[in-house]
Amino acid sequence: MGLTAIGAALAVLTGLGAGIGMGIATGKAAEATGRQPEAVNQINRILLLGLALTESVAIYGFVIALLIIFMQ
Repeated sequence: MGLTAIGAALAVLTGLGAGIGMGIATGKAAEATGRQPEAVNQINRILLLGLALTESVAIYGFVIALLIIFMQ
């Protein structure tokens, strides 16, 4: 059970990387909006697509962690 818990914890760490990446992306989008306010719609579309893909990585890590825990 010990190594299984460590493996699951490592799989969940993808959420940490995703959170950092989402924070950086949001900050850069706010910066870009400040520099070019007329491009807000395009910046928002690109940001939301990137955030959705980043969030999917975190969800995959969580699913893998659940599989590791419950499929022994």
